[in-house]
Amino acid sequence: MSALRQLGSNSDGLSSVSVSKTMFETIARNLLLERTDRTLELYEGSGSSWRLTKSGTPGNIGSFEDILFANNDMQDSPVTVALFPVFQESQLYVGLSFVDLTNRKLGLSEFPEDSRFTNVESALVALGCKECLLPADCEKSIDLKPLQDAITNCNVLLTERKKVEFKSRDLVQDLSRMIRGSVEPVRDLVSQFDYALGALGALVSYAELLAEDTNYGNYTIEKYNLDCFMRLDSAAVRALNIAEAKTDVNKNFSLFGLMNRTCTAGMGKRLLNRWLKQPLLDVNEINNRLDMVQAFVEDPELRQGLRQQLKRMSDIDRLTHALRKRTPNLQPVVKLYQSCIRVSYIKDVLQQYDGNFSALIRTKFLNSLDEWLTEDRFGKFASLVETAIDLDQLENGEYRISPRYSSDLAVLKDDLSGVENHINNLHKYTATDLDLTVDKQLKLEKGPLGHVFRISKKDEQKVRKKLTNNYLIIETRKDGVKFTSSKLKKLGDQYQALLGEYTSCQKKVVDDVVRVSATFSEVFENFAAVLSQLDVLQSFADLATSCPIPYVRPEITTSEEGDIILEGSRHPCLEAQDGVNFIPNDCTLVRGKSWFQIITGPNMGGKSTFIRQVGVNVLMAQVGSFVPCDRASISVRDCIFARVGAGDCQLRGVSTFMQEMLETASILKGASDKSLIIIDELGRGTSTYDGFGLAWAICEHLVEVTRAPTLFATHFHELTALGHKNGDDHQQVPNLGIANYHVGAHIDPSSRKLTMLYKVERGACDQSFGIHVAEFANFPEAVVALAKSKAEELEDFSTAPNFSDDSKDEVGYKRKRVFSPDDVTRGAARARLLLEEIATLPLDEMDDTKAAETVTKLKSDFEKDAADNPWLQQFL
Repeated sequence: MSALRQLGSNSDGLSSVSVSKTMFETIARNLLLERTDRTLELYEGSGSSWRLTKSGTPGNIGSFEDILFANNDMQDSPVTVALFPVFQESQLYVGLSFVDLTNRKLGLSEFPEDSRFTNVESALVALGCKECLLPADCEKSIDLKPLQDAITNCNVLLTERKKVEFKSRDLVQDLSRMIRGSVEPVRDLVSQFDYALGALGALVSYAELLAEDTNYGNYTIEKYNLDCFMRLDSAAVRALNIAEAKTDVNKNFSLFGLMNRTCTAGMGKRLLNRWLKQPLLDVNEINNRLDMVQAFVEDPELRQGLRQQLKRMSDIDRLTHALRKRTPNLQPVVKLYQSCIRVSYIKDVLQQYDGNFSALIRTKFLNSLDEWLTEDRFGKFASLVETAIDLDQLENGEYRISPRYSSDLAVLKDDLSGVENHINNLHKYTATDLDLTVDKQLKLEKGPLGHVFRISKKDEQKVRKKLTNNYLIIETRKDGVKFTSSKLKKLGDQYQALLGEYTSCQKKVVDDVVRVSATFSEVFENFAAVLSQLDVLQSFADLATSCPIPYVRPEITTSEEGDIILEGSRHPCLEAQDGVNFIPNDCTLVRGKSWFQIITGPNMGGKSTFIRQVGVNVLMAQVGSFVPCDRASISVRDCIFARVGAGDCQLRGVSTFMQEMLETASILKGASDKSLIIIDELGRGTSTYDGFGLAWAICEHLVEVTRAPTLFATHFHELTALGHKNGDDHQQVPNLGIANYHVGAHIDPSSRKLTMLYKVERGACDQSFGIHVAEFANFPEAVVALAKSKAEELEDFSTAPNFSDDSKDEVGYKRKRVFSPDDVTRGAARARLLLEEIATLPLDEMDDTKAAETVTKLKSDFEKDAADNPWLQQFL
């Protein structure tokens, strides 16, 4: 990359930098695939004459696809969403529409919304949204700040459009031109919506869907229902590490990276990405997936045979997308043909299975493959390709129409073959001239430089003199030296000229082949869907069987019945890290007994890992995967809400504590008794008493109002009293299902050293371990000693209470002040003085007797000063 320079000398001049083609491709991928805060425009020209040739946004990458995915799989299909918020009869409603330009799919939805826009956030996550359109001038009664925050939290580009674009006039007419099939179903669907139609109108205009003839009759439209899948907000996606991050040290850091054992080129990855953000709610659908995974787990030959075939599959979705663009290019047609001829092999592999789930495999997959292989479907397409395309030339990397198609092409083919023969003869002659072996030492290559010879740098040293005198060296690189001769250059030019004629002559036929092949698009889509599902399900099975401890099939019950029981559960991503010996734990969320669990224990003891792994296990089960447990029974959850760790968002003016409160507000507004709630260290971002008060109030609301299964990790030991009524009688209230758990830790009585046990056990933790963790971090001894004394002063607890019927005679489990503030202040100052005096003693310069006398005097002076200070006397 060169230094910054100015384009133009006047005030309108632009700062510019020169980049290589490779660097430009890297920048384009970064802006459009990884970041979502920029758009990209490509201009061509020179001097003062420039014209816009391509533009792209994270939601519309169509014009840059050739650059973005030339050497990379397409891991996700970007989706653009338009939102139209309306305040109607004291209720906020949102009309939502989305477009998936890659798969040519439109969707509509509208729903009531709360002030935190929790439904919108869940929809953005589930759809994999990359860009969101909003009207620039919404009603003044609507506070758009929380909506903009929700969009930003989901890492989505916010694009504002004029409100006049959010119109539905002529929408049915426009859709009738774009949507596949008859217009009646479209009219019926559109009639069900009031607010979403304006959003759809804005999308059609923004994406310029009517500007391309190739869109006509190729789109599908659907009603998107928020309640079809488990809802996940951006906080849950982060807490459960679902998506890959650029900073991940290895792929196993994220759930997607761990579970991605797919084989196809891109199709399986995209479906896995979607499934992880759209876990199922229907027990039968979940069990269907689990049945297939079990079939693959129990039959390694079936799984391995399928993997071998899927590895040879191209990205059918992307090839179909390229066909629909009607670009005169035979490569997508040929690659589709090459993938499709493998269908019979996949069918053979599946037919060999005769286990318990053979009927399911027949229904879900084999019937579709049989239909695809009929003469009416694949037969017609294969016949078209085999007749029209010269498949013999594929080995040379050339895609040509067969010369049998016309006499002109036949003549040109003969001429090309003649020149090729001359070039091959010249290749042999040159090898003899240089005393090199044909192909092994002297290679003939065809590329951007035309026909050239290439030899290794080692061989070049042997023939350097003759090479310099009789040949023209083109370039020298690590992989060898490329050179040519006047004869080869002349023959190469002839070949290129004939090839150009052949390309021009076949152009109309290419257009016809591409156009006819595009009529098979719908069949290709269905075929790709079948292969993608097979790919992801075998990927689940491969993961379940390849781990050090195999995963198990979970039992699934409806949300109204059953509990969440995970025996010997593990965190899949953590146990996959090198050098980690993961200690499994049980989780028993039982209705009416332990539905709300308060988990206490030391920092680094495993609280956060435990509560996250429960969420990850539930998510994996509802996606249809086996889970890292010894046994698992899971009651289906409609949402997972997580408040696990928070960072400052200074750019948006949001502190750590404010972020914590915003996430908690989303939980309180959006959760129901069918959700799963995971909360870690709530209230730590403010003063102890405020934080504890908030934590207590939130817990009470979740227990008494929300009644969702909850894992609440905290350092507020007082919260463990929640299982009993407020007041002094401490009567147990078992029907609320509150249970106390703690992560085990052992303190050696003699050395006072702390050892983490990483086991979750029944009962509350009766002490704090913060100072022990400070000792782990090698704090100075004086600081640790003072911290201990200060902690004892502030947290002087009476004997832990016994919550039995006669506990009314016990002292309440509350903090009490034994010393006056003045005693504490004066005492702490005197104690600090003693520590400083001892610390500054020149012990190296003193003998033992002198040192003992000095310390005795310091102690005597300290005892005199402590005589009238009760706080200091406790240390003596």
